[in-house]
Amino acid sequence: MQSVVVHSTPPTVAEVVAVARGGAGVELADDALAAMASARRVIERLAARTEPVYGVSTGFGALAVRSIEPDLRARLQRNIVRSHAAGLGPRVEREVVRALMFLRLKTVASGHTGVRPEVAHAMAALLNAGITPVVHEHGSLGCSGDLAPLAHCALTLLGEGEAEGPDGRVRSAAELLAEHGIAPVELREKEGLALLNGTDGMLGMLLMACSDLGRLITSVDITAALTLEALLGTDRVLDAELHAVRPHPGQAASADNMLRVLAGSGLTGHHQDTAPRVQDAYSVRCAPQVAGAGRDTLAHARAVAERELAAAVDNPVVVDGRVASNGNFHGAPLGYVLDFLAIAVADLASMAERRTDRLLDRHRSHGLPPFLADDAGVDSGLMIAQYTQAALVSDLKRLAAPASVDSIPSSAMQEDHVSMGWSAARKLRTALDLLTRVIGIELYAAARALELRASAELRPAPATRAVLAAARGAGLGGPGPDRFLAPELAAAEALVRDGGLVRAAERVTGPLA
Repeated sequence: MQSVVVHSTPPTVAEVVAVARGGAGVELADDALAAMASARRVIERLAARTEPVYGVSTGFGALAVRSIEPDLRARLQRNIVRSHAAGLGPRVEREVVRALMFLRLKTVASGHTGVRPEVAHAMAALLNAGITPVVHEHGSLGCSGDLAPLAHCALTLLGEGEAEGPDGRVRSAAELLAEHGIAPVELREKEGLALLNGTDGMLGMLLMACSDLGRLITSVDITAALTLEALLGTDRVLDAELHAVRPHPGQAASADNMLRVLAGSGLTGHHQDTAPRVQDAYSVRCAPQVAGAGRDTLAHARAVAERELAAAVDNPVVVDGRVASNGNFHGAPLGYVLDFLAIAVADLASMAERRTDRLLDRHRSHGLPPFLADDAGVDSGLMIAQYTQAALVSDLKRLAAPASVDSIPSSAMQEDHVSMGWSAARKLRTALDLLTRVIGIELYAAARALELRASAELRPAPATRAVLAAARGAGLGGPGPDRFLAPELAAAEALVRDGGLVRAAERVTGPLA
């Protein structure tokens, strides 16, 4: 994989994901090195003056009232890293830590932090060596940025604490740095503070969540279409002219996805045959409206994420040859959209579970056997699969409670309002994991229902048949007597998680929104 070149201008979302998830290396461009050197000269000029400058020659937070003597400033910067590396709990995932490190590096490279190019070279060397600092789940309030997580990363630069090597083993940072020929960093004025004062953790998780949720919403469109087909529903409600009269772009995109998946189906439009009904249930008929609202929420979140990606978050910040204090480290813009996405995820899952339940209920499934069982009574079919799905949805509803409204003051009331954006990001990652499983269960139920329903006269759509073939190839068994179900549900989850579901449909439909 080619390295990502870090300029003084922002990277792309794809570049962040490539470094975080793909293990791409990084290189520092000449323009970034020049920008850093220019900003550093500003810091050194201010450090030589007698009047105190926050972050350069003072303490931090509520301790900013003390002016620090020149011979103590290196110790001050080292101490802020050590004292702020105070996280606890389980380790954060490697991809999150790599995103955190890369995003801090891009801010350093912007020339607004005053950090020396030597420090940036060391940050790049860690990423390129595959050294991942141990960062813990708990510690960030999302203001002044992700202090504790970033401090654990900075501690590794100092050759202290623990980190995971490229072999996956956790060892002392000093040992790993020596093994890869990376000299520990000796911090100077402002550098310790600049390595900690950013929104990089919550931004990294938001960027990856946006990538994941885009694929999952398309997956929801596909499974909703399969369920509509299995229930002999009508696809007329998906017509473009109906959605044009309520012009939400996400709604139109989801309706179009469903219509393309259902193209050529011999199952749709039989809603007035043996059990006439004028309209399908909301969970089927309104699927594009709900998934579309999720799409539009995601579009807003992406816009916020891209603005933050273009930012250089630090306090104080170097601008126009001066150092200025600011409040740009506050994570509210990110915290809000992370919480918005968790709400959308919970609702998408809730509607998917209702569709699954409808497939299993003989009073509402329009001729399908109870619980899609082979011999109902002797066999329970997918009864408990729906229980599992319901339990996942219940967890998702709890995860939808916003973190960003739960400010708690810190630093002797100097930091008296915080964003909790890191917490919002952590629960969103869990929510996306659970949504993937919910979609997998709907896929499993819809696939079984379609195979029970299909006949020479009632043939599924070509895209549906492609999905069914992919499902069987992935290990999802067809209808039949009860068997150990968990491995097949896990296979359905994996097919959704790795994008196999979307790829299977797109082999017939072409690219879906």
